[in-house]
Amino acid sequence: LYYTYQSSNTFYNVYGGIYTVAVRDIKNNCGIVTQDVSVIGFPKFFTPNGDGYNDTWNVKGVSNLFQPNTMIRIFDRYGKLVKQIDPLGTGWDGTFNGEPLPTSDYWFSATLQDGREFKSHFTLKR
Repeated sequence: LYYTYQSSNTFYNVYGGIYTVAVRDIKNNCGIVTQDVSVIGFPKFFTPNGDGYNDTWNVKGVSNLFQPNTMIRIFDRYGKLVKQIDPLGTGWDGTFNGEPLPTSDYWFSATLQDGREFKSHFTLKR
């Protein structure tokens, strides 16, 4: 494997997902230590048009090992609950009771297993 190391312990513009972080001691050359970490992220949009790209919406960075019992609720612009999804599942396909919902902004609430809660919005584009 090829690693790009940096001297800072801060990372910028990291997308949601599961990553393996490697730390190398550059002063004493004592080797490398690695650890898997989770970065929780939320896509800003999705396009459920069946083309295989961005067809569903789900939280990124949740797995069987990281926050598996997260609860995600999706609401329309009026605050109506349109879907509750499992972050370990396939995600939301943009429908309500089997009918496609219109292009619009939708809001979500994600309560992680450890109790942290995130609220934001995303766009469904048709």
